[in-house]
Amino acid sequence: MKKDRIVLPADPQDPEDFDVSAEAMDRGQKARIVRKARIGLGLSQAEFARRFRVPLGTLRDWEQARVTPPDFAVAYVRVIMRDPDMVADAVA
Repeated sequence: MKKDRIVLPADPQDPEDFDVSAEAMDRGQKARIVRKARIGLGLSQAEFARRFRVPLGTLRDWEQARVTPPDFAVAYVRVIMRDPDMVADAVA
């Protein structure tokens, strides 16, 4: 089994800290993009999911970094950030 490359080692002084792999760092950064877009629009997760036709469970998984959103989903969220009304009209 191939081991993930550690990009952020655990703090040895903090027993609750842990190593962070490159994959986990990428997942966390993408989660932040999704969360910031939703919060920037002032929408709850349910409102964002409904307005932009993203399954609510999927949105939650992305925001909580349980699942890495695919690149096309991150691109979709970036388009939403630029013109949310146009996207909402397009998916209505």
